[in-house]
Amino acid sequence: MLSIGDRAPDFAARSTDGQMLTLSQLRGRPVVIYFYPHAFTPGCTAETRRFRDNYEELQRFGAEVIGISTDDHDKQCKFAEAEKVKFPLIGDKKAEIQALYDVKRPILSSNRRVTYVIDEEGIVAAVFHHEFQVLRHMDDVRLFFEKRQRSKSAEPRPSSVPKPSLEPKK
Repeated sequence: MLSIGDRAPDFAARSTDGQMLTLSQLRGRPVVIYFYPHAFTPGCTAETRRFRDNYEELQRFGAEVIGISTDDHDKQCKFAEAEKVKFPLIGDKKAEIQALYDVKRPILSSNRRVTYVIDEEGIVAAVFHHEFQVLRHMDDVRLFFEKRQRSKSAEPRPSSVPKPSLEPKK
């Protein structure tokens, strides 16, 4: 898997809205990429619903969400429609994105259940890997953005009030 601080590999793929999507076109805003094994399975459906139900909250943090599995494009489109998913899903049937992000399960051809948060500069800011606790991914992402927001609001801001001169008055 990729590590925090790694540059997130760019990719180009057709998403469920029919458009070509690249990670680089989303530069300037954080991106949550969650990899899941297969559409329409119980765990993957629960995880996708969790991201779907919290999508507006993630957008308030300025983030975009992308879900990727090794299903084909048509199956992803059916899954997105059935689950009323508003963010892009990508079918990575040839496992090209899976290879770039090093999320292939040993022996099996499906993805590990891994979520990456990519920052505005295209750097991996967080990695969450829970194979069986599928609902933790969204919880971990929310906590990441909440902590990030608190740390940004705690940063000292440049003062607009001029600093007094320490030079003696003449």
